[in-house]
Amino acid sequence: MIEGRKEIIQLVFIVTGVIFLIKLFSIQILDERYAQLAASNSIMKEIEYPFRGLIYDRKGKLLVYNSPEYDLLIVSREVKSLDSARFCEVFDITQEDLISLFKELKTRKEYSPFKPTVFIKQLSNYDFAKIQENLDEFQGFYIQPRTSRAYESEVLANALGYVSEISKNQLDRDTSKLYRQGDYIGQSGLEGYYETVLRGQRGVRYKLRNVKGIEKGSFKNGEFDTLSIPGQNLITSIDLELQKYGELLMQGKVGSIVAIEPGSGEILSIISGPSYNPSLLTGRKFSSNFALVSSDTTKPLFTRPLMAMYPPGSIFKIVQTLIGLQEGVISYDTRFPCDRSVVNCHNHPNPTDLHGAIQYSCNPYFLQAFRRIINQNKSPNTFTDSRIGLDNWRGYVTRFGLGQPLGVDLPSEKGGQMPTSNLYNRIYGEGRWKFSTIYSLSIGQGEMLVTPMQMANLAAIMANKGYYYTPHLVKNVKDGSIDSRFTVRHETGIDSAYFSFVQDAMSDAIYGTASRAVIPGITICGKTGTAQNPHGADHSVFMSFAPKENPKIAIAVYVENAGWGGRAAASIASLMIEKYLTGEVKRKSLEEYVLKGDFLDKVVRTTPVLEAD
Repeated sequence: MIEGRKEIIQLVFIVTGVIFLIKLFSIQILDERYAQLAASNSIMKEIEYPFRGLIYDRKGKLLVYNSPEYDLLIVSREVKSLDSARFCEVFDITQEDLISLFKELKTRKEYSPFKPTVFIKQLSNYDFAKIQENLDEFQGFYIQPRTSRAYESEVLANALGYVSEISKNQLDRDTSKLYRQGDYIGQSGLEGYYETVLRGQRGVRYKLRNVKGIEKGSFKNGEFDTLSIPGQNLITSIDLELQKYGELLMQGKVGSIVAIEPGSGEILSIISGPSYNPSLLTGRKFSSNFALVSSDTTKPLFTRPLMAMYPPGSIFKIVQTLIGLQEGVISYDTRFPCDRSVVNCHNHPNPTDLHGAIQYSCNPYFLQAFRRIINQNKSPNTFTDSRIGLDNWRGYVTRFGLGQPLGVDLPSEKGGQMPTSNLYNRIYGEGRWKFSTIYSLSIGQGEMLVTPMQMANLAAIMANKGYYYTPHLVKNVKDGSIDSRFTVRHETGIDSAYFSFVQDAMSDAIYGTASRAVIPGITICGKTGTAQNPHGADHSVFMSFAPKENPKIAIAVYVENAGWGGRAAASIASLMIEKYLTGEVKRKSLEEYVLKGDFLDKVVRTTPVLEAD
């Protein structure tokens, strides 16, 4: 009996042992899950962020590059006996900062105690050099390299834009599912518009580490690693030296400068004043600096060349001239008396023909010309006739790229406003307005708004005698090509012969209303404007192109609260043209006049009328 029990007990032990051996064989040999779980404790997945594409000017000068920086990652489960005093000493933070970092860490949606999570963002090269030798003191902390944007000069901030961490809303809207929390994305300017070109493609590396978290090399010799793919470089149309000079001239002023190469639509310079140093919106101090820049009452983040909308003032008389000639309601010899009973003017030969009206910017002349454009007796009802005339006029205006976004390769471009009959129907009621209601449009006032970019494009149209290419900032994507829409020629439908006539008048207008713009040896065609401002001093406007034969540059300048166009705006445009065409500025007295800026807030309106330039 006892012997039988002994054999049973032995058999149980043998069977149990066999079962354990089979299970052990299964775990170690047949089932890979346990091996993977073990490996997961010794393998760290490291994201390899790609180098963002570089940005150059038209001559190959570097504008934007990548600067190395580092994120400090934490795997909370691995943190053992953290010496907080030593940690604060090495990382140059306070105990309060450290406590705050731990509290904030656990509130993040992506946080897991078992996975690497960003603890401190964007350590600089200098920071990394200080902590590198001490990092092994802090078990559970790791370094992940990445890059931030850096700049060769302190200009072009609004056009270049900035890069920052992707927001939750942006992640929710990301249909491509390429981005993750903590990724950086272009938020404005070229960085935002060309994000898909510049961003590249991230890679991943799997690294072995020991129980102390020290790296011991690649997992399986990098068999599962993928390399990151850098973003493509952008070659812009910007002339860096011209951009620097323009930003110098705009210091202390509010407004815009836009310069375009007429024959291609390439933007040579785009200046928004006031602006900011692009280096402020990069690195660890991004958040605090962004708060300061965005709260600045002068709105340096507001890209005025694309987003500010103003009355064009007298520069719009050029458009009225061309429409009137094309419609056949005025001719080169048409004369009108300078009757100031409705709009004001200044002293000039009276009456004058069309050439003189452009040269001396006669307000009453263009009021009468606009009347002929609007009221062509196409209906016996004066209200209906005005509606027909306005709709016909607006059809012409839109072909000049006005009243709608041009399609510039930057985000947030505004289209301005060119009034329609529907607008006046809403304001006054259908059949209750006529020419006398809208006559202020004749000289670029009233319900008419344009952007500085549209003004510069208008100058390019004048230079090209009737057509334009969509203005753009990128002339080439490395390993790619320019968007085909920038090579499409847009026609205004106006006879080129009329442009030749207007060009002659514009070249004489320089001596009539903008003598400061005269450059010895260079024939400039230009037109001044003074935009009425009910909130203070008028705005100074000037558009021009040069040289008259084979134009190389078309430019528009808008300086707020600087008075009539022949002062600030014409002076700045003239200096920019001289700089671009000759490579230097010899008229130092004019440069000093602009830099001094005595014209700002000096002009006071004495009568509530529309003024000439």
